[in-house]
Amino acid sequence: MSEVKSTKHPAGLYSLFFTEMWERFSYYGMRALLVLYLTSTALKGGFGLERASALEIYAIFTGLVYLTPIAGGILADKLLGQRKSVYIGGLLMAVGNFTLALSVGTPGAETVTDGRQWLLNLGLGLLIAGNGFFKPNISTMVGGLYEENDIRRDSGFTLFYMGINLGAFLAPLIAGSLGEIYGWQYGFTASGIGMLLGLVIFMSTQKLLTNVGMPPARDKSATHLTGKDHLEILVWVAAVAGLVYGMLAMFGSMTDSTYNMVTNGIFLVGALAVIYIIGTNTKGGDQWSRVGVILVLSFFNVFFWAGFEQAGGTFNLFAEENTNRAIGSFTIPTTWFQSINAFAIFTLAPVFAALWIYLSRRNKNPNIPAKFGFGLLLLGLGFVVMYLASQNAAGGNLVSPLWLVAVYVLHTVGELFLSPIGLSMITKLSPPKIVSLMMGLWFTSIALANYMAGILESLLHKFEMNLFLFLIITSLAGGLVMLAISPILKKMMRGVK
Repeated sequence: MSEVKSTKHPAGLYSLFFTEMWERFSYYGMRALLVLYLTSTALKGGFGLERASALEIYAIFTGLVYLTPIAGGILADKLLGQRKSVYIGGLLMAVGNFTLALSVGTPGAETVTDGRQWLLNLGLGLLIAGNGFFKPNISTMVGGLYEENDIRRDSGFTLFYMGINLGAFLAPLIAGSLGEIYGWQYGFTASGIGMLLGLVIFMSTQKLLTNVGMPPARDKSATHLTGKDHLEILVWVAAVAGLVYGMLAMFGSMTDSTYNMVTNGIFLVGALAVIYIIGTNTKGGDQWSRVGVILVLSFFNVFFWAGFEQAGGTFNLFAEENTNRAIGSFTIPTTWFQSINAFAIFTLAPVFAALWIYLSRRNKNPNIPAKFGFGLLLLGLGFVVMYLASQNAAGGNLVSPLWLVAVYVLHTVGELFLSPIGLSMITKLSPPKIVSLMMGLWFTSIALANYMAGILESLLHKFEMNLFLFLIITSLAGGLVMLAISPILKKMMRGVK
């Protein structure tokens, strides 16, 4: 089946839409609070960290959040299937958020206890592990709903992206407000409850998914997980939680040199395993050529997300410290600015979804690499605006919130050119046996970008270079290069559109 004329999407898309919506509510609620929580004083229940230290923790956390999907993708492809992996990841993330809520200090305390530090690390560790199971596999299931070369696929991923951003829009308004105004623990608890709601929806709508995401050895007529499957899910959750606890205890007792040796060894073994699995499951010139395209686009993906992910770090602090948030007697909570991107996505995504189908039917749809180029150029224009805003804020001036609104909208349009199309691209170009692994590899590029996003400011400070000026240069240069090589990459895709 090479083409579908109907624009109606599979019913399973709506199951995955709402499951992902609540998972993103959980993640973005926590993310909106994390840096603010870490920099808040112990008297206010926080950790009293300096800006650079908080951003470094944010960088490590968000980097690892997007690195663990490689392991989650391998386990789903070879053992668990995507559906069981989503349950495991969701439960781990819910427990992680509740653990973060327990890490909040008593208001008025003068110091941060070791127990609070341990709970913070454990909560973040559970979130990292849970995301590894959840993130690559729900996206892979979206691709599994469509036949190869189904022209609805890009549109379907764009609609799925609306679910992501509906959750991301609501999270700062609800969980962010609860955390900022009433207490950090209420924000983290709301995030955990959101994840549980997502799992309830996922469980109650299994029939809409037909056989998509079932364990690899399961008969194709099977459409529901069994009681044994659900018991195995609980065993996996307990085992992974125990592993996270054990790793934290082990790393906490290591010297710095031993810690570096062990972590470098883990990354080396992981990289070699990924290379081996890709090599043994990629057959023929067409598949290798398409894998090459994935690797090139993953490289440029780092440029985009290293800029875009300033939203949860430097943009969040800019809203807190340099933006006039007063409207009469009301002060806009800092976390609310995190909803601008999601609101713009939710507003514009249907337009883009319809646009891709309209252009495809007329053979005028830009190829995937060209869309990446346009996304990077729009990111660069957003940083032009952000650079001007930072110059106006020099000397302690408070600038209009419209500066941040403009930046978020420009970045959102760039994101719509790149991110949902990237998810769709992985399901199109990957060798069939390792789709989840390749989705994990895609998220690894985002992991590297997230880590860079958190450390760039302190790194560039050593060279006395403005962060936003640097990101203007890298984004615009990356976009122009992508547009230049897009015809070559289009040929390497070997007929995939």
